[in-house]
Amino acid sequence: MAKMTVKDLLAKKDQLKQKKARTQTLYVESLDAEIVIQEPSRSVALEALSMVHDDEKSEMADIHVVYNCVIEPNLKEPELQKAFGCAEPTDIVSMVFRAGEISSISGHALQLAGYSKGVRAIDKELKN
Repeated sequence: MAKMTVKDLLAKKDQLKQKKARTQTLYVESLDAEIVIQEPSRSVALEALSMVHDDEKSEMADIHVVYNCVIEPNLKEPELQKAFGCAEPTDIVSMVFRAGEISSISGHALQLAGYSKGVRAIDKELKN
């Protein structure tokens, strides 16, 4: 593994500037079907992370991420919301997924954006 240099960053400039939201397909056992998620935008991830630190909103953090990151099926579809009788748009998340699935889906979405994955410390002693 080589150290990143300015020259390396310049070589990847176009690729880095045209970042496209990454997606991932997940199998959801309770639905016996696959869904597609995309990495959260920076603002969605930061909102969720701030909710985690607010005791009154912490349970909403995963729901917020799932609502904003599941793209197939589109949980924001008004017809779906109406059919399930959602009082709030995010209610659909708890109606469709089990509690553990919500947490897992949220975790996968945040990993796509590089949270808790993708960067790790290099132990110099082991390296030498």
